[in-house]
Amino acid sequence: MSAPAPLTYPLSGLLAEPAGTERRYEISGATIALPDDLRLTEPIDGHLRVTRTNRGVLVDADLTTAIAGSCSRCLRDIEIPMRIRIREEVLPSVDIATGKPVHADDEPEIARLTDHHELDFAVLAGEAISLNEPIAPLCEPDCPGLCITCGERLGPGHPVHDEDPVDPRMEALRAFRVDGEGESE
Repeated sequence: MSAPAPLTYPLSGLLAEPAGTERRYEISGATIALPDDLRLTEPIDGHLRVTRTNRGVLVDADLTTAIAGSCSRCLRDIEIPMRIRIREEVLPSVDIATGKPVHADDEPEIARLTDHHELDFAVLAGEAISLNEPIAPLCEPDCPGLCITCGERLGPGHPVHDEDPVDPRMEALRAFRVDGEGESE
């Protein structure tokens, strides 16, 4: 495996340009550390466009990658392909004209460029991948899940079990019957 592709882009020249000026970058084979115990299984590929705005820059990216996961029904390890769209405003942390720090107190949730006017795109990409992680990924759309008796994956070749054993504490519920009106007496 080759060395990770850098995802830090110097933007001091772009910040000196008029609003509407843009830079385009190709991302190919990039790897990053992800938050929340996530792990890439495929490198990040895609396109990045950075456009100068009157306040900072607008980051617009289309990325593809895959992360490691497990099926929420059968618990098999799976690879989850992802297509990520990032569209976010990023503001300077240092004023380009004066070199003085810009106070971020008014907008603390907005992403910032580094003190050297660089875009650390790995942070934005990592957050976007984490936010796009599926809640309940499946290995296949019709995953049958696990057998409640033996714990094995259901599907072709899974043995048919005789009547499921009942916990002795629940045995009295076998006699429970609901009347025709849907209520018990």
